[in-house]
Amino acid sequence: MDFVLTLVASGKTLTTAHLAVLTRYLDSQGIGLSAEPRWLAQHKAADLYTATRPNFGQMQAMREALMTDKIDILVNRTKGRKKKLLLADMDSTVVQNETLDELAAKIGKRAECAVITERTMRGDLDLHAAIRERVALLRGLSTDVLRQVLDDLSYTPGAETLVRGMRQHGALCVLASSGFTCFTGDVAARLGFARHHGNTLEVENNILTGTVAEPILDKNSKLSFLHHYMTELGLEAGDVMAIGDGSNDLLMLEAAGLGIGFRPKPILAERLDNLIVHGDLTAALFAQGLAPNRH
Repeated sequence: MDFVLTLVASGKTLTTAHLAVLTRYLDSQGIGLSAEPRWLAQHKAADLYTATRPNFGQMQAMREALMTDKIDILVNRTKGRKKKLLLADMDSTVVQNETLDELAAKIGKRAECAVITERTMRGDLDLHAAIRERVALLRGLSTDVLRQVLDDLSYTPGAETLVRGMRQHGALCVLASSGFTCFTGDVAARLGFARHHGNTLEVENNILTGTVAEPILDKNSKLSFLHHYMTELGLEAGDVMAIGDGSNDLLMLEAAGLGIGFRPKPILAERLDNLIVHGDLTAALFAQGLAPNRH
């Protein structure tokens, strides 16, 4: 019972038939169950226990078998299942927006900026160059617009519940973004993150200069944050959960004991065996054996 596979429904009801489908598949792969299945939430989430961790291809096959019914599957170790540190990306992860695109929209350049954002998150463009190029579009924009964008942000369903649930079990929650501190501070406060990191837009006389302060936080920075907090708290990789959607999250996600791609860009889906494709962020609580408390 070294590993646990957690199924989380977001569309159709999760049934014993779904559990049976995966049990038969695991048997066919020489991976039998090591304990009886357990419901975490009736018809919503359930655990299957195995002595062997399914490989990437097997996780893909099970995910595809559940795809039509919109059921996510995640794998975790049973030992240390509840994580002590959360690092989360911001844009398109805990908020549904790409904040830089929203700023660009205020001057009629959303489409231009969004193309660069999408290519960057897919890993087709260098993040540093892409950030500088997009921020340059904002030159001359009043800082008053920053508050407008903040007020219009859409928070991802389950984000606040995820952070609250992890904090209730003693985890440190950190927002680690390649977005901007003018947003990360408010988003962190709104959702309950204890710490936050981001890039800094340069301003003169309440007007954006179109430049970003160096050094630019990138995928390597996110990995460094993970190592920093592990050292600060005396943790091992197995104590860490990280979650994000794009290429600049990959190193952080691969280094975490539980690294989850949320609505993942292809570069993550091709590398990670833990993905939330259908459900909301509370699936990351279920993966730790925690039933979400939404109040």
